[in-house]
Amino acid sequence: MRTLVSGVTCLLTDAAGNVTDSGGFFVADTRHLSRWVLTVHGRALRALATDAGEVVLAPPTVRNENPPFVLRRVQRLGSGLLTEELTLTSFVPSPQTVRVAFSAEADFADQFELRSSRLFDKSDANRDVTAEDASLVFGYERRGFQRETRVTASPPARLSHDGAQWTVTVPPHGSVVLRATVASGDAAAVPAPSPVVSASADDLDRCVARGLADLDTLRVPAEDLPLPGVDLPAGTVVPAAGAPWFLTLFGRDSLLTSLFALPYRPELAEGTLRLLAATQGREHALERIEQPGKILHELRRGELATLGEVPYARYYGTVDATPLFLVLLAEHHAVTGDDIVAKDLEPAARAAVAWMLDDGGLAATGYLRYPTDAPGLVHHCWKDSADALVFADGAPATGPIAVCEAQGYAYRALRGTAELARSAWGDPTWAVDLDKRADRLRAMFSADFRLPNAFVALALDGADRQVDALASNAGHVLWSGILDDSWAALVGERLAADDFFSGWGIRTLAEGQPPYHPLSYHRGGVWPHDTALAVAGLARAGQRDAAARIADGLVAAASTAGGRLPEVLTGLGRRPGQSPVPYPHSCSPQAWAAASPLLLRTALG
Repeated sequence: MRTLVSGVTCLLTDAAGNVTDSGGFFVADTRHLSRWVLTVHGRALRALATDAGEVVLAPPTVRNENPPFVLRRVQRLGSGLLTEELTLTSFVPSPQTVRVAFSAEADFADQFELRSSRLFDKSDANRDVTAEDASLVFGYERRGFQRETRVTASPPARLSHDGAQWTVTVPPHGSVVLRATVASGDAAAVPAPSPVVSASADDLDRCVARGLADLDTLRVPAEDLPLPGVDLPAGTVVPAAGAPWFLTLFGRDSLLTSLFALPYRPELAEGTLRLLAATQGREHALERIEQPGKILHELRRGELATLGEVPYARYYGTVDATPLFLVLLAEHHAVTGDDIVAKDLEPAARAAVAWMLDDGGLAATGYLRYPTDAPGLVHHCWKDSADALVFADGAPATGPIAVCEAQGYAYRALRGTAELARSAWGDPTWAVDLDKRADRLRAMFSADFRLPNAFVALALDGADRQVDALASNAGHVLWSGILDDSWAALVGERLAADDFFSGWGIRTLAEGQPPYHPLSYHRGGVWPHDTALAVAGLARAGQRDAAARIADGLVAAASTAGGRLPEVLTGLGRRPGQSPVPYPHSCSPQAWAAASPLLLRTALG
């Protein structure tokens, strides 16, 4: 599948640029086109060449027969907007009359419908299609939720309820240009060309360039998010988590992406910090797991979220976004020296620390914990699929769970906030208190999370039993700095072993354990951001050779796909002459995967 992205707008097509059952034109969680197929004389064309924004097509021919024309199809996205430019070029000495058509349908499916097997009763929806006044308009309304898709053509085409058709004469060896525009009700911006990545750079440089280009397509302006009453500086942007399913603000994803990209795109960090501060929890609301001071997990404005049929309109089911907010704020100040952002967000930082100590559980239990029976997600860590956290024998862990990497994030958050209290807020007394809390957390973690084999326990379950599956979360712990040097050395050595390292990256669970599966999302797949954090952790622990070897594998995986890393790869081992085996439902481009080469560059110099 081809994926084009511009903020909250996404086009998912086949190699010829067509939308069929498995694709779509999406705007803000709603599919505005469920079918968009180009034909000539009623027949599909074959793709001769495909890249991000352009496809070269020709009519099917028999062997050794030359096609009478080729058609260049350029697709561009803007905010809520798709434009198609078709250049049909003749290669015969006589005029050709050609019938070019788009067939179109709009089902207005919510992305949560398309991602799950759950059925939603939408029998009360009103749908209509009109083809008049030079526009084909698909309309949808259900319980006050309204959306529209409008198709226009230049030069004017014959419109019907299922598409648009031109009949044109192409001169001998000449060309004809046709254009179509598909606009949602919120379309506002002129489409921009897709970014171009130089092919002349070395592999890591190419991955960095590709990652930055992908991050630029994933930038979401604050005004495209459901933030009524929120006043933000003009030009505020955040990185969306990934295409096609996560084109919105996500706490954890946007924070880690902005942290990795901080030396390259500091405006992403500022935007993410300001938006998350503006949406910080204010009250206790179980239905969305909101608590005072807690940082958001995700914002949605699709039909099912808007109507309350899924709990994700403004959802706080994350244990790690709050400490990561503090980590990013401290790093942003350290890298940019921007006192204004630090001082503007001091109240939000103090509220975030208060959440960690109170509702987060740090003061009462010693650790950040989350329940496994709350609305929405079972797990509130980055491995948030329902079967992600397991013991070595495959038994599921139940809460309240203290997952290991959240404690590492909390440790780093306390240290970073202490430094902000000293350097930016003039509060040395609070800084001393935060450092003492960090010291206590480090000592407790060493006592409670060290497995008999000296690896890091994946978590403590609700009965404070060590969840003993060997998991990649230990790489995040290495990166956080919570481990003393001797323990970090042992953990790093074990993490770099072959049962973890697939040759492309670090498996989320070490191979050979009963719950391991190479095609599992969180129990064996390879996540680039997870691997990049492991590389940074190994480098921090002084194991630079192992860090470089694993980084080389990740860069090699990216190089097989033009420098782009997907959300997740399978855990199948690397074999000579073969590319990595893709995970079937991986998002691409995806923000923290795109930012992973940036962290590799920072970690390894």
